[in-house]
Parts: sequence; C-alpha cells; structure tokens
Amino acid sequence: MSSFWSGTTDEFVEAPAAAIVGALAVAQIRHFRLNEVQQLRAWEATIIMLRSALVALPEAAKWRVLLEYPMLRLGRRPDVILLTENAIFVLEIKANRTKHTLADRRQVDDYAIDLRDFHEGSRENPIIPILIAEQAPQRFTHQQFIFDRNVALPLDANPQTLPLLLRDLNKQAAHVACRLDADAWLAARYQPVPTIVDAACMLYAKHNVADIHSARSDTVNLRATTEAILSEIEQARVDGKHLILFVTGIPGAGKTLCGLDTIFGTEDGGRGTYLTGNPTLIHVLREALTRDAVEFGANRGDASRKMLAAIQALPKFRDHYVANPTHAPAEQIVVVDEAQRCWSAAWAVAKTRDKAVPLTRSEPAHLLEAMARHDGFSAVVCLVGGGQEIHSGEGGLAEWGDALRQAEAEGIVWRKRAPPDLLGTIDPRQRLGALADLQSIAALHLNVSVRQIRSHAAAEWVDLVLIGDAEAARAVVEETGEVPFLLTRDLAAMRGRLRANARGLRRAGLLASSGAARLRAEGLGVELPHMDASAVAHWFLDRFPEDVRASDALEVVATEFSCQGLELDFVGLCWDADLIREAGRTSWRVRTFRGTDWQMPRQPEAIANQINTYRVLLTRARYETVIFLPPGDDGDRTRKCSIYDGIADFLVACGVRHLEACPVQQCEPETEALLI
Repeated sequence: MSSFWSGTTDEFVEAPAAAIVGALAVAQIRHFRLNEVQQLRAWEATIIMLRSALVALPEAAKWRVLLEYPMLRLGRRPDVILLTENAIFVLEIKANRTKHTLADRRQVDDYAIDLRDFHEGSRENPIIPILIAEQAPQRFTHQQFIFDRNVALPLDANPQTLPLLLRDLNKQAAHVACRLDADAWLAARYQPVPTIVDAACMLYAKHNVADIHSARSDTVNLRATTEAILSEIEQARVDGKHLILFVTGIPGAGKTLCGLDTIFGTEDGGRGTYLTGNPTLIHVLREALTRDAVEFGANRGDASRKMLAAIQALPKFRDHYVANPTHAPAEQIVVVDEAQRCWSAAWAVAKTRDKAVPLTRSEPAHLLEAMARHDGFSAVVCLVGGGQEIHSGEGGLAEWGDALRQAEAEGIVWRKRAPPDLLGTIDPRQRLGALADLQSIAALHLNVSVRQIRSHAAAEWVDLVLIGDAEAARAVVEETGEVPFLLTRDLAAMRGRLRANARGLRRAGLLASSGAARLRAEGLGVELPHMDASAVAHWFLDRFPEDVRASDALEVVATEFSCQGLELDFVGLCWDADLIREAGRTSWRVRTFRGTDWQMPRQPEAIANQINTYRVLLTRARYETVIFLPPGDDGDRTRKCSIYDGIADFLVACGVRHLEACPVQQCEPETEALLI
C-alpha cells in the first residue's frame, strides 16, 4: 500500500512544500475524506518541523520519508514513517500541543504495533514510535529504548529534541538490527486484519472487502465468498427473481464482514439493511459508525439516524411487516445475522401470544413472506454460524427449509443457493432438507479464521476441546507449534497479562458464561447488561483509565450474550463450574446453578447450548485468550477444588500452556513516557 507521499530526505527537503501538500490533498480526497483547511495547515506544520529535524542530521540524507501511510482504518494514518538503514521510526506530530497525552501515545504506539503484526517488511528491524508535541517543554535525556517483540515503547519529543533523539536511537538500533532495505520495505505486503468495528467503518466509507486483507494469504476464501454473494445478487436482479443465499463459516471466518460488505460495499447500500437479533452488535456497530462519521464532519443526529436504517433489530423489522401485511419493505436486500438462531414456529407463537404483534409462523417464514412482497427482485442473505446456538427456541436451518417449502406450496418461487456443508450435515437442526432449485456453491462456505491473528488452528482446537478429544487437540498443538490459549489459577496474574499485552489501541476484556454463578466468590459478579446500549458502547468502544466502564478496566465481565458477533484483541476467560470434567467421563458435564447448589439439566438442547456458550467465549480473541480457573474452596460445596482441578487437568492435556511458564511482556506506560 502506497503512502500519500514518498521520497528520500534530500527529495523531501528540496521539494516545494506546496507541491507536497498538494499531493497529500489529492490522496486525501481519493480516500473519501474531506480535504479541510485544518488538515492542510497540519500538513504544512508537519513538513516544517520534519525538515528542520532532518537537515540537522547529515546521516539522514538517504533515509526514506513516507507521509500519511494508510493503515488499518482509512483516514487514520501515521503522519510520518522514516526508514533509516537500521530502524523504522513512526512519528505522530501534534501541532500547537503543549503536552504529550496518553491517548496520543496510544495512537502512535498502535501504528507501530500494526506494522509489526501486518507488514511483512517490518519484522526484522526495530520499530520506534515517537510522539512530537510542537510546544512541549524542551527536555532531552539519553535513555536505552525497551523492546516488546521488536516494538519500542512510545517516546516523547518536541521539534528541538527530535534530531538528537533520532540520531541517538538510530545508533542504538544498529546493534540489534539487520540492514533495512527501503525499496524492499516499500514493496512488502501490508495486510491488516481489521476488527469488526474497524471493518464496518471502512466499508461504510465505500471501501469494499477487497481492500481488507488478512495477515495470511489464505483469505482468498473471504474474497471469493463476497464475490459469489454479489454475483448471485446481481444475476437475480437482472432476472427479476427472489434470491436466498446461505453463507456458512467457522467462528471468526468473516461472515459478518461479508454481510457488511453486501450492505455497505456496493451500490445497493441504500437499498439494503443488516438485520440482527443481537442487541450488543446493534449498539456497538451503530455507535462506532456514528462516532466515525462525526469525527469526519457529520452531524451526530444525522449520522445516528442513518445508522438506524443501515443496521436494524430483526424483531422490530419482523414485527413492522407482520403488522403491516400489505407493505413491501423499503429494502430489496436484507442480510440476516446468525440466521440459524431465528425462532422456530412453536417458539415464535408461544413467545408472542400476548404481545402487540403476535406471530403465526416461524421467524424465517415471516421474513421470507415480507421480502416476497417485492414485485420482482429481492434478496435474503443468511449468515450461518455452526455451533453458535445459545438460546432456547433457536430453530436452526431446519426452520428455513420448512419456510421455503411453505413458500413453494403458496406459489412463491425462491432461487436458492447454499454451500455443500449444509446439504450433507448430520445435525437435524442444521439440515435444510429437500428443496427445489437448490444450487450448491462451494465459495459460500468460509473455512479459514481471519479473526485469530496468531493461529489458523485455534477454531479447530476449540472444537476438539469441546467434543472432549484431548489427544486430537494436543496433536493440533504439536503440529502448529502452539495455540493462543494460556491457563492460570491466579486472577491477578491474568489481569497483569492482559494489561501488559493490550498496548496501543489493542483492547482486552473479561468474559464469562452467563451461567458462571460462583465467580461471584472471586469478585467477578458484575456482568455487562447486554440490553443497555450505553453500557455496551462504553465497554466495547471507550478506554481505561479515561473511562472505568471500558472493557480494559477489567472489572465488568461480558457474557456470551454480550460478545457474540464481536471480538477483543486479548480475552480473559473466567471459567466456572457450569462446564466441568468428571473422573471416568469422556465428555463435558453441563451444570446450572439454582438456589443454593448446582443442578444437572437433562434436555439435549440446554446441554448443547451451554457447550456452545463456551465455543463463543473461546473464539472471541484476535490474539490470545488467558483462561482463569478459580483455585476453588473445599469449605464451599459449590466450589470444590477437585472440580476446578479436573477442568485444568483436561485443558493441559489438550495442550494449553500455563501462563506462569510464559514470558511476561512489557506494559504500556500509563502516565509517564520513557523519554521526556
């Protein structure tokens, strides 16, 4: 990916400032953001400050200067990247700023970590983030920089101290670095793996999924799936047909990304909506998109109203068109998130019998009937996550099959497309059954996780753990080297690891099962209220220590209801005695806490849902999951030590490493920089 402007130091110093600013402005407009006067002035200040620093360093003549290198979220770019013969300097320049703030340090630190994780040319040389505040006090102290996996902790400077700092650090880097080839660095691939929130903001700004790559080349799968969806939609539009598409995938494979691209990344963006019954996902995506729009000049009220149409609560959409049976939806395309979780007919009728809008069919049947009111083209894209059912009444794909057969009996013809795995599944809840005009398309299945950055085998390992196959799980670990899961019995150690890892804008948080009733004894009794839009937005989008409601305060746990469909960079999974291993048993034992003690549910659906709960929790991390198992207390019959020991022994048998055996990484400075 090209920077907005690139050249050697000599070229940078000699080029007219107006020409550089002009090149930056053109690139800015091309990236769909407004070219405001404030931005032009900031660029001018950056050029003046940087020129002053570089002309004072004769050795910098052949360094490479990159201005505005596009990174994870378009519109958020480091001001400057300097490529020396030894190091990669990432500079963030704050004009008219009198001090260095924690938020600004996090920003430049995150740029540096992003290069390490996703830029192939940035893994052998030191990456040094520097924050420059134009009017900060002039103080300089020589100090050795400290690395965390080849990224230095962020350093502070002002225009006067910057030249000496660059010279000093470049000399230090020479002792630990290989020779840096600037041309090879520029040619190297930068392939970020965005979070769901970042991806939504990028796609809403009209950048399609082809701009969002994975750190691994195997996400050709993701692009192929998106292309298959859009191709089928376009053909159905040309033919004037009703279309239903089923898209399946393992946890973290990019189903939500494909769905968002279908709505935001095409010319149909104004005629489609993303439907989800997950209130947390609604709250977080709407608020994130609104904040992003406001940051780039939109009115908050206007932006918020736009998001209400782009991302809708499935129950409200459903009820509106059930209550208005002659109205065709305004949208021609709907993407149904976690479609297998839609209500069965029996559950829908029973749950809404006394509601203002009683249902007479299953949710799939009502949705299909509403979309079939269009005269000609309409499309329903069903995103299907296997093993993600966590509620009673979730009918699975069988309900969609029944709804389609019912539509056929009523004379409504749907063009049907599904991946092969839905045609041969042995799970009756996920079996579509015999359907006319059902065409199999292999590209509609996503089998590679793009969420997990450090291991492509994490989802497979989780599946093996939850079916109780320790031998196969350990074999996966031995084959891949390791999986990103650690185990500890020390709550403080877990929090320490999470805080140490969550540098820059990477975020950590605590997760626990909604059935983890006895974690209260460990002080983990406060749950994130997933129906509270404000609380959810603060937890997922704000930062500690500025806001103690943020996830990385590590005080409030989110349950499976809060985190499904979303993700964190680093997860602290607090595992209670609601899913246990018992001596002599080869499978997991599910328990629910009632009154004063644990009880054993017998309904197959309840047992399956609880196991799925832990599948959701174990697959939320992009980098690493630290599992905390309480030590237990033999004086409390609800927290016997042997119960927790049995879980720990099994996880170790599956290949989980003990946290205490792994090196502790450096922590981000919260208040003081290393160099002032």
